[in-house]
Amino acid sequence: MDGKYLTFSLGNENYGVKIELVKEIIAMMPITPIPKTPEYIKGILNLRGKIIPIVDLRLKFSMNWIEYNDRTSIIVVEVSKENKVRNVGIAVDKVAEVIDIKTDEIEEFDDDATKTEDDFIIGIAKLKDKVVMLLDIENILASKEIFNMKDTITA
Repeated sequence: MDGKYLTFSLGNENYGVKIELVKEIIAMMPITPIPKTPEYIKGILNLRGKIIPIVDLRLKFSMNWIEYNDRTSIIVVEVSKENKVRNVGIAVDKVAEVIDIKTDEIEEFDDDATKTEDDFIIGIAKLKDKVVMLLDIENILASKEIFNMKDTITA
């Protein structure tokens, strides 16, 4: 679990994803809604000719939705499931920094601590000035609603 993580915030909570899964970070841009998808799938965007589904992590984690602002970012991550690979964007309140987290700073996550995020958190990093929940982003984004959307559509 140790290694480099991109950290970001949702409200007052800090999260991290393994940096090797991050493809790029972009500013919030117009998202085209897709009918009949779960609320947390905000829609799709055209990123240099590729259609990328956008997941709002606030909604995925059953948090209150807030209006997107100039700090809202989209982290494009590469996820794989059953030998399929696709890029997915996750909307977050604010991207923070890349940090190197050592094994002795990580505590295993107690599955009984929460009902909504128990399959999503692989550990909790206890740093000097904050606590960062380390996410299993591939598990979060492995739902068939996200993964089975068309991978590339030219605009």
